[in-house]
Amino acid sequence: MGGLQRFEQKLESMISGAFARTFRSAVQPVEIAAALERELDQNAQILSRDRRLVPNDFHVELSDTDLSRLAPYDSTLARELSDQLQKHADGQGYVFPGPIRIDFETAEDLTTGRFRIRSEAQAKVVGTATHTQVRQALAVLEVNGTRHPLHPPGLVVGRGTDADLRINDPGISRRHLEFMVTAGRGEELPLIEVHDLGSTNGISVDGRKVPRAALHDGSQVKVGTTTMTVRIVTETHDSPREPGAADV
Repeated sequence: MGGLQRFEQKLESMISGAFARTFRSAVQPVEIAAALERELDQNAQILSRDRRLVPNDFHVELSDTDLSRLAPYDSTLARELSDQLQKHADGQGYVFPGPIRIDFETAEDLTTGRFRIRSEAQAKVVGTATHTQVRQALAVLEVNGTRHPLHPPGLVVGRGTDADLRINDPGISRRHLEFMVTAGRGEELPLIEVHDLGSTNGISVDGRKVPRAALHDGSQVKVGTTTMTVRIVTETHDSPREPGAADV
């Protein structure tokens, strides 16, 4: 018995066949599972002889009808699909840069029984700042849904444990780059620069590969497969996600 067939039988047994009856004429869970596995196979990037990096963030787009039918089971299906992807990855020598995430969304251009998948490799981000430090910062760095304060004198970003902001991206060096922050005078905004620390793959700022650059609100710094966005704030506010203990 193949892995996808076992997946289908396990899912049906968990919910007493209700899922199969609901989806009899719509998108089948096994079709989604097969498409997600193909997404891994088609987007695998070679890291070494035995390891390949694959996406870990997936958006499954469905018609309104299919999404409505899926709604009562979406959390169960997402969990089982994640387990199936992990098994497939283990068998193929694939490496996820962070936790697997599967979301289901509606797409107006899709009809019943059709779906598509968008995916990307989204590295796990670990910071040391507290929620209060993020709220009080005049500038923050947005990375994969997390926010991190840019206080003087700045912070070092890398994959190693000695970096101030750690990103589990194989394209990032242990100490890859440094954001240098100078406090503004009076009501002036802080001055922010980014410097490459002699990394293997370098850095790109707003689409240009440079060794260093001055940054402004909205500047995007890309390292490996990860994009970091600078945000200048004029008043304190809650961050969408605390990058401290919640990310460790």
